[in-house]
Amino acid sequence: MSLKDTFSPFSAWRKVFEKPVTIKDPISERPGADRYRGFHKNDITSCIGCGTCETICENEAIDMVPVEGVETKDGDSGLRPRVDYGRCCWCGLCVDICTTGSLSLTNAYTWVEEDPEKYRYTPGVDEKPWDNEEKGWKKPEPNYEFYNLNRVTMEHLHPEERSDSFVEMVKGYSKEQAEKEADRCVECGICTATCPAHMGIPEYIKAIRNDDLEEGLRILYDTNPLPEICGRICTHKCETVCTLGQRGEALSIRWLKRYIADQNPSEKYKKILNSGFLKKNGKKIAIIGSGPSGLSAAHYLALMGYTCTIFEKLAKAGGMMRFGIPEYRLPYDQIDKDISYIESLGVDIKYNTTVGVDITLEELGEKHDAVFSGTGLHLGRSTRIEGSDHKNVYQSIDLLRDITLGKEVPLTEDIIVIGGGNVAMDITRSLARLQKQKYGKAGIIATSLETEDKMPADREEVLEAREEDATVNPGWAPQRIEIENDKIKGLHVAQCYSLFDDEGKFNPQCNMDNLQFFEGSMVVESIGQGMDLSYLSEDLKHELEIDKRGRIKVNENFQSGLPWLFLGGDIIQGPDVIHGIANGHKAAKGIDEFLFEKQKDTPKT
Repeated sequence: MSLKDTFSPFSAWRKVFEKPVTIKDPISERPGADRYRGFHKNDITSCIGCGTCETICENEAIDMVPVEGVETKDGDSGLRPRVDYGRCCWCGLCVDICTTGSLSLTNAYTWVEEDPEKYRYTPGVDEKPWDNEEKGWKKPEPNYEFYNLNRVTMEHLHPEERSDSFVEMVKGYSKEQAEKEADRCVECGICTATCPAHMGIPEYIKAIRNDDLEEGLRILYDTNPLPEICGRICTHKCETVCTLGQRGEALSIRWLKRYIADQNPSEKYKKILNSGFLKKNGKKIAIIGSGPSGLSAAHYLALMGYTCTIFEKLAKAGGMMRFGIPEYRLPYDQIDKDISYIESLGVDIKYNTTVGVDITLEELGEKHDAVFSGTGLHLGRSTRIEGSDHKNVYQSIDLLRDITLGKEVPLTEDIIVIGGGNVAMDITRSLARLQKQKYGKAGIIATSLETEDKMPADREEVLEAREEDATVNPGWAPQRIEIENDKIKGLHVAQCYSLFDDEGKFNPQCNMDNLQFFEGSMVVESIGQGMDLSYLSEDLKHELEIDKRGRIKVNENFQSGLPWLFLGGDIIQGPDVIHGIANGHKAAKGIDEFLFEKQKDTPKT
């Protein structure tokens, strides 16, 4: 040890006679810097409880908890983050990843409490003195994101390539595109909660990131036995609540689902899903209709060991998916791919068999242990305006069915479509294609009661119709069809400025001072579809409870007042494919439960 080391400690004695400097409140006089990371605050009105903050926190300092006054709803889990400052290290990752930007850190860093439990609180709910503090750490703007706010663009055929063809217009993702889009997912699960079938969306998207598409297919089939179909025409309610859509573009969930199904060849399905050795339980189920709900019910019942027979009125399976959706949106070979796998489970489909004509519902009930009916909405609805009974006024649903069947459909050079939903857009675009093939140009106009911002059709359908040279002119109420010398001349309309009255009842109001006339020699009505329950005998109808809309009432398992009869699909809930799939699945579980309880109650001989 040197002499310097020996005497250095004594050097402090030279300050022994200096006057000390005392600061009474050193903390308050030393505020944090403007961007200092202090205690949290959260705008709970913009927070949606996605939980990305909880997931990213490596110290497990954040828990998602229910909050009084915040309800669970589509797009909002009802939960809000609670922070434990015994664990928090103020890294700011929770703020950086917040999908809504509701979470931030103030620059307040002092907090004195005797009770350590109080250092666990819910920002924005438990009142704190820094709630109105503007300084602190917030997500820097712009270009400071953990994920891309813009989705990977899906390639489509150019309008000039597709407008006179029924070839599929959406090309699908490549491997590189799918993995890039999947990387955007924050795995919050709000999409799963909103999906009618509660699909494992974050899980199958993770399978894409891991390049394990066989696992992705298994996850799809847990809750959706029609992935090729649903990956193309699902109404994708999940995307409307995707947390990425709060500040950017929602994840392309539907297209990622399609990518998984497209990359797994049909011949591999059985091997991947390991369903080649199903034991039969000796019980038989009759299913009326091969639409999404009937196919879904058959799939899950077959997996449970039931022998399922589908009775289909038409010559092909698929219901409204095949006979109500044009091939440019849903190619028939993709429908067949999904159906073929369901048939491989032992499901038998009897075509050209009309229940109520070729066999009665009562007979089905007698010959089977239970019956499921998912007959869909196959009947068109008329406007009933003057002239609507003319021979050149058609129903969209009938024309779409004939197009699928390859029949020649009526066609003129100038056509008027009444309706603003997806079916109206489908028939508009289909007839425009046929017009181009026959006349070299499209001459069709679609009009609806709803203004464009309230049209029920998907926005993309409206835009694509216009790209294909169809005219879409919404916001007009049909008044009468003008007929001269037994020929349709056009449609008289009035401006519609209100659809519902003060009580919320459908009661369109028109401005009769603002009239228009749409010229055309053919009119197609597409204002909704109705159900055909003619297979129900009068005796059976007396045993069923039917609501004001004409729909049969069912319980949570889709079981009717007749214990052996279950119903689902558009005649109960919808209309859309994913609801049909979901309640077909639920009905299958209900049938299994019903027959199990029935067997328990049957006395042994």
